Amino acid sequence: MALKLKVPNIMCAGCGETITDSIHTMEPDAKVDVNVQDKTVTVDSAASEETIKQAIVAAGFTVEGYQQG
Repeated sequence: MALKLKVPNIMCAGCGETITDSIHTMEPDAKVDVNVQDKTVTVDSAASEETIKQAIVAAGFTVEGYQQG
């Protein structure tokens, strides 16, 4: 399932690598595409939406509309 998330504090390609690495830590087989210009992260993964969002937040980024509980 492809999941597209808005991550407003992506600033550069390095941010994208950090997010990708964090997601791959939780879900090694995930396909991750970070668009720095659009500030979006698209993830194709078997992991739940919650798991992906937590990985992005754990990397130090915010997901628009997501409050960590």
